[in-house]
Amino acid sequence: MQLTRHTDYALRVLIHLAAAPKGRATIPQIADAYGLSRNHLMKVVHGLAQGGFIATQRGRGGGFTLAREPQEISIGAVVRHSEPDMRMADCGACAIRPSCGLAGILAQAAAAFLAVLDRHSLSDATRDQAGLAAIIAALPGPESSVSDDAPCAPRSD
Repeated sequence: MQLTRHTDYALRVLIHLAAAPKGRATIPQIADAYGLSRNHLMKVVHGLAQGGFIATQRGRGGGFTLAREPQEISIGAVVRHSEPDMRMADCGACAIRPSCGLAGILAQAAAAFLAVLDRHSLSDATRDQAGLAAIIAALPGPESSVSDDAPCAPRSD
């Protein structure tokens, strides 16, 4: 199973906010630090705000912060919110579907995957606060402002 880029970016944003020294970020800061599209990141941030994971503030001095403490944000909840269709295969038009048991097996696997994620919070992903803060401080930022940015390198896929 592989998470979509949307979910990958959502988790990066949350880890960044939990580990950043000021706990606040902007789209340009995170996009530049990770090498991500600002337009795509804007959609991710909007979705996180709609899901109640982050709080946004517009205007000068604006940006976004965690809406709750890191230990209150379940990784499973974030993945469910960002991945509304967790089907591992599209069995809908398959000719053998009426007699095949694979769909049920894959559904059990997805449930087990989510059960593991449900046991972990954002604070579990950011246990090494000092290490993450040092990495964030060294990441590139937007040309127009000082950066306090993100944790890990962008995926190449």
